[in-house]
Order: sequence, then structure tokens, then C-alpha cells
Amino acid sequence: MDATARYQYTNVVLAALALAHALLTWPLRATLALAVGGALVAFVAEFAVIELGMLEHAMAPKIAGVPVAVVLVWPAIVYISLQFALLVTAPGVTAALLAAALGTAFDVLTDPQGVAEGVWSYPEHPLSRPRFFDVPLWNFVGWFVIVAGSAMIPISVGL
Repeated sequence: MDATARYQYTNVVLAALALAHALLTWPLRATLALAVGGALVAFVAEFAVIELGMLEHAMAPKIAGVPVAVVLVWPAIVYISLQFALLVTAPGVTAALLAAALGTAFDVLTDPQGVAEGVWSYPEHPLSRPRFFDVPLWNFVGWFVIVAGSAMIPISVGL
């Protein structure tokens, strides 16, 4: 299995497992809010950087240039990060910020590998310097903001 197929498969499996776990442990309203709201936030963010020419994906199928597997996995990463955060703090801004730090740490570990394997890339762009192992720093800032904002979605509906 090539790297792109492996990433797609892993993303879809992780998304399914996280959704199943959320359905067993969270109120349905919070689960649906994160699944739908988190996917929407991820889609908008991915679409924006793709349209700006700052990110390219090798994965398919895509909707408006955004890989479906990527949209599915974002809420899963947020869910897992938030679950860990909730082990040490109550639902709220603190939990969302801790989840954001955890999700961003995950990305720091995995994003350079995806770039090295050609699953996605960050073309040259005025905003794409400096880089950490070929990943622009704006990407990590984006992860932090997106995970924090997405984590607030289920919190705001009564997690």
C-alpha cells in the first residue's frame, strides 16, 4: 500500500473509531455538533489554504480540492485531543486550549512525515517561511486555532 492510500485508510478508520467512541461516551448533541461542525471548520480552513496555493494534497476523492479523508479526520483528532484534555480539566476554554496544544503536538509529529512521503506539500508562498521539516509554521498556528475552535463546538452545546 502506498503512502497516500495508507494515510487515507488510516484517516477514515480513525474517524470511524472516534465517532463510534463519541457516540458511546458523549451526548448525541455534542457528538453531532463536533462531527458536523468540526468537519465544516476543517473544510473551510483546508479549502482556504488550498485556494491560496499554500497547500496541495495527493489524496482523493476531493470536494472542491479538499480530500474527503482529511475532512473526516479533523473532528476525530479534535475529539481525541479533547478527551485527553478532559482527563485533567472540566469542559470549557481551558479544555479547548489544552486540546489545541495536544492536537498541534500531534501535527508537529505527523505533518513532516506526510510531506516527506508526498501525501501533501506546501508550495513556496510568501507566508510559507520559516519551515519546520518542510512544514510552514503557519500550519501549526492554524492547527492550534482550528482545534481550539472546534473543541469549543461540543463544549458550547453542553458536553
